[in-house]
Amino acid sequence: MATCATRWRADLKQLSFYLSGERPVDQVLPIIMRGAMAKGQRVLVVADDEADLDRLGAAMWNANPAAFVANGKASDGHAARQPILLSTECIAANGAAVIALADGRWREEAEGFERALLFFDDRQRDSVRAIWRRFDDREDVEREYYAVEDGKWVKKA
Repeated sequence: MATCATRWRADLKQLSFYLSGERPVDQVLPIIMRGAMAKGQRVLVVADDEADLDRLGAAMWNANPAAFVANGKASDGHAARQPILLSTECIAANGAAVIALADGRWREEAEGFERALLFFDDRQRDSVRAIWRRFDDREDVEREYYAVEDGKWVKKA
């Protein structure tokens, strides 16, 4: 299991939880990444499994050919040029201020980013609830919760 680098500081201002439900994350993450690119944001997408990163990357290129999401894996080189960088490590070689944890697993290093997005499915609800509660006393971190409805993200909390 890959881990994130330990070069982080507590800069986190916003923590967003994204429940994909029964749909795989690679079917719903491109929606958010398209929005990030439209705002000119750079994002680091993290997952432990290289195969997951491959699926996510392909989905962003192919989900909507008219509005593809340019991305690349850190292991393929040219990381600094990628607007959406896919990696097994929490190192924003592309200068991202936003981190998307695409495998439902929280990483302490995510607190070094301005915004963290935690994508999870129905099987991970209990572990993610514990992460939500962990931030109950953090007035410096705004939390949001979204779920997919009819192919669109809907804010629930």
